[in-house]
Amino acid sequence: MARPAAAAVPKAPPSKHLMALAVVAILGLVLVADFLWASSSSSPSSPAAAAAAWSSRLDLPARPAAPVPSLVDKKTKGKVSVGSMDINATFADLPASELEWEEMAEAPVPRLDGAAMQIKNLLYVFAGYGTINHVHSHVDIYNFSDNTWGGRFDMPKEMAHSHLGMVTDGRFIYAVTGQYGPQCRGPTARNFVLDTATKEWHDLPPLPVPRYAPATQLWRGRLHVMGGSKEDRHEPGLEHWSLAVKDGKALESEWRSEIPIPRGGPHRACVVANDKLLVIGGQEGDFMAKPGSPIFKCVRRSEVVYSNVYMLDDQMKWKELPPMPKPDSHIEFAWVNVNNSLIIAGGTTEKHPITKKMVLVGEVFRFNLNTLEWTVIGRLPFRIKTTLVGYWDGWLYFTSGQRDKGPKDPSPKKVVGCMWRTKLHL
Repeated sequence: MARPAAAAVPKAPPSKHLMALAVVAILGLVLVADFLWASSSSSPSSPAAAAAAWSSRLDLPARPAAPVPSLVDKKTKGKVSVGSMDINATFADLPASELEWEEMAEAPVPRLDGAAMQIKNLLYVFAGYGTINHVHSHVDIYNFSDNTWGGRFDMPKEMAHSHLGMVTDGRFIYAVTGQYGPQCRGPTARNFVLDTATKEWHDLPPLPVPRYAPATQLWRGRLHVMGGSKEDRHEPGLEHWSLAVKDGKALESEWRSEIPIPRGGPHRACVVANDKLLVIGGQEGDFMAKPGSPIFKCVRRSEVVYSNVYMLDDQMKWKELPPMPKPDSHIEFAWVNVNNSLIIAGGTTEKHPITKKMVLVGEVFRFNLNTLEWTVIGRLPFRIKTTLVGYWDGWLYFTSGQRDKGPKDPSPKKVVGCMWRTKLHL
């Protein structure tokens, strides 16, 4: 007896959930097709590039094809690789002609962050680091006439050893504030004046608060001090003070507050030219003392180097002039005024964007005060910061500072006391 056929079961209409899943699946196929078309149109030049492209689309980390060097070395020929981007260690160098430099008699001691003032044929060189743990507290004199060093004498024991503000009227040298001691010790508000005719020192009224490496100049019978770094050595100061002085003596017992500088910070050139006060370059931020360190050990903090040029006019208002060809700092004693042109030698510029190392400057800049135009007139024998510059009988001189590691590595290395000169043709 045959088994009877099973009764037909009526089909249920498709559920809303199944229909939603079908729509999602169709949309997924469309997106995949779009990805395939986009990747084929971009045509990566290698499997690694294709993988990187897909990883970026899928928000996944790409696997590097090879280790990426983080430091400059011989294998990379001075370049630092980041993915497909190469940044040369010497990226900040500007095109410049080669000058003929002649090496002269070396200074009695190497100096970093020292100070210098030229009076006629004599260059007075003050203070500075010999090493990070040793600072100088004396003056050396270089004679441009016979190209010899001599005439050493001591500074006052209370006078700062680095990061000084300094200016001369042609006989008296005014030494203002600065860092007292090695490493990253604190600043002093004490100020002094040197009579170069008698080699005698005298006190000046102290600043309202101490500063590191403030811009300092004599202008219209007053000693002006502005900017610099505050007591923590890092925060830029904007304050501006002045003191009436004459023949090495203060005519007032207290400093007068003046219009603040538009941008604060240390290590700037400060110049009086054509009866105008100019402040050039500089930076915001500097090394600081490590918290709790008994020796005030220096540790690096963020720094911003800038190219701004400011001028204080007859109405005692700041006006911005054309900026330097590139950011430049550590130039407070790296300049001279020759035939109404400012010549600035060396310095530091913005740090390397990858290695974050400090980058030294090897160019010689000219600022024509008649046309207010900047040019690069040549190159130093090597990159160097905190140079001490002089000019005599057509020769541009520089001594001391901290030089680079070599032609392909602009980061700082050795503190030097060498003296070089080149014939200047403007």
